[in-house]
Amino acid sequence: MWSVHLPVGVILILLGWFSAATEANWPYASFKTGPWQPPQLQLNKTAGVDPGLIFIPIRNENSLGTAVTIYDNNGEMIYQGPEVASMNFRVQKLFGEDVLTYWSGEAGVYGGYGYGKVHILDKTYQEIHTITLTDNFVTGDNETRDSYIDVHEHFITDNNTILVSAINITQHNLSSFGRPSDSWITTNLFYEIDIATNEVIFKWNALDHQDKIPLSKSRQWMYTNPIQAMSWDPYHTNSITPTKDGYIVSMRFYCSAFYLNKDGTVRWQLSGNIGDGDFTGEDLRFSWQHDIRIYNETDKHLVLSLFNNAKKQNISQSETTAMVFDIDLTTMTGSLLHNLSDPTNAIYAGTQGNLEFLDKETATSNMFVGYGSVPYVKEYNSKGEVVLSGKFGALEHAMSYRAFKNKWEATPFWNPAAVIKDGIIYMSWNGATEYDNWAVYYSLSSLVSDATHPMSTHPRTGFETNMSISDTGAKFVKVAARKGETILRFSDPVEV
Repeated sequence: MWSVHLPVGVILILLGWFSAATEANWPYASFKTGPWQPPQLQLNKTAGVDPGLIFIPIRNENSLGTAVTIYDNNGEMIYQGPEVASMNFRVQKLFGEDVLTYWSGEAGVYGGYGYGKVHILDKTYQEIHTITLTDNFVTGDNETRDSYIDVHEHFITDNNTILVSAINITQHNLSSFGRPSDSWITTNLFYEIDIATNEVIFKWNALDHQDKIPLSKSRQWMYTNPIQAMSWDPYHTNSITPTKDGYIVSMRFYCSAFYLNKDGTVRWQLSGNIGDGDFTGEDLRFSWQHDIRIYNETDKHLVLSLFNNAKKQNISQSETTAMVFDIDLTTMTGSLLHNLSDPTNAIYAGTQGNLEFLDKETATSNMFVGYGSVPYVKEYNSKGEVVLSGKFGALEHAMSYRAFKNKWEATPFWNPAAVIKDGIIYMSWNGATEYDNWAVYYSLSSLVSDATHPMSTHPRTGFETNMSISDTGAKFVKVAARKGETILRFSDPVEV
């Protein structure tokens, strides 16, 4: 059952009974029909909100509620997956069909990296592909893993391949920096993998491109003696996106986007640092960014978005914003289209975060922002005005690497769940999006085929619906999730 404190001036669009919540004691839902425990999503919204669903791979300081989770625009849970550390939970296209993707594995390695796998689920939540990666990787602890895909990126391309990030702990001569010649660095790689076969078809290593990405330009500090277990992290690649002519890579510790040709060579650098890169423009000021994406690319022009963490080493952090630039590839200039922030709620997110256009074809639609290390999500309209603001955890206790808003229609392969307690039947169907009401049937036996006697119906009311059942002398009941009068799926029989 939900519990919540209603802050003055904030409309919480939620269902159920509530009690007081504090930053240190965030409210979670509980249900009769299953073990799900999603954190409450507090929402404040106005007109003009996109009708999509909200996807948050929540991470808490404890395991409670740490799972991939889908909410609707009323803060009601639609789906919660397994209780695992996960990243990048979202809808993508594969072979023309909507699929769900997320990373799971060992997170928080070497300053924000990880080792894991990518899971691809169909509209029934069946796992249809599991993407893994092996290579001649060296780790800081010399331990081997069954898959080395990093937490930061898994992006499905139009060619039905997937771009994934990875790291390798590499010995490198850093004597020019006043460090030992046998020092160690965390080099960043990405791979393009054929989803159908799990075969690598392209590999890129940042260390191979020191002519255009020199280590001397990294803004990240290093240890006095970078050893294998505590290597220097000069790059920190956190997004890779396919482009018309190759790829674009976000490197946090260069405060830059690097456009790569299809052969991996660097075509240009767009930097938020004054004097760096190949572009000019008074508005090109950002730092420690995440999630660089491009839209509407031609030979002469593109639109570029990023999440500006606005943080540098040994410098007080500025307000975090989500930025969109118009980039002229002829004059090599950039101008600001959006610098998104909430005037009523300044956020300082030192790590993680993302921005997405909800209509990726036009890049003129509403924009959805996940605030990474700060447990907020916000939706902005094309004028840059906040139309939805949500919070899903206590500050410094919960986070989500990225958050998304997507259209999603699903009918799970599992049956609805039903539980009877004290004359009340509780009904839910985790992950189902298409039903709008329940029908209850009774039977004198436990056979599903025997439960043909209608008892009552009830509209869907949130994730879990409950209703009183009359005493008919029945020994068993089952429920049907319906869309209108059409039965989508029956539950297993439940003993009264």
